[in-house]
Amino acid sequence: MNYHRLGQTVLTYRKKKGMTIREFADYSGISTSLISQIERGQANPSLNVLELIALALNVPLYTLFINDFNANSLISKKQDRKKIYRENNDHVVHDVLTPDFMKSHIQLLMMDLNANASTTESYYSHTDKEEIAVVMKGEAYVELEGVEYFLGEGDVVRIPPNVKHRFINKTDQTNHILFVLTPALI
Repeated sequence: MNYHRLGQTVLTYRKKKGMTIREFADYSGISTSLISQIERGQANPSLNVLELIALALNVPLYTLFINDFNANSLISKKQDRKKIYRENNDHVVHDVLTPDFMKSHIQLLMMDLNANASTTESYYSHTDKEEIAVVMKGEAYVELEGVEYFLGEGDVVRIPPNVKHRFINKTDQTNHILFVLTPALI
């Protein structure tokens, strides 16, 4: 376990609460010296102490460990990427580019849209995600709520939650579209 990252997480949560170490110590029942050592990554706190910290910060215990990661999980090698296929496997392939896919709040996908193809027959929409798409190679049309818009190489489109959309390639060349999906801001 990386005690420095744990300490930084505790420090960040404490500061968000607007508490000094002394105030936090009084509130949590943990000594100021132990809190200071934990925040500097110089202590190996017991589970009991971690539970007191989480309770005092009003956060689930597991959130203290979210920032603990394996550096290898932050790298996505091309040969190891997962692929996502849509309705028609012949025309649409998404490469999942996001390292550590399940722990990230952002999804990064590269879509290969083959010649004279579309992402879906009708449309697609996300109820809980916002999407940004960048045409990296070629040209495409994006259909938003039934209206088509031309996108050239380098053009970007923002697709808010619940907007019906699809991408269409009317050329004889495969195009590449980069997608960034994030949780919707409510």
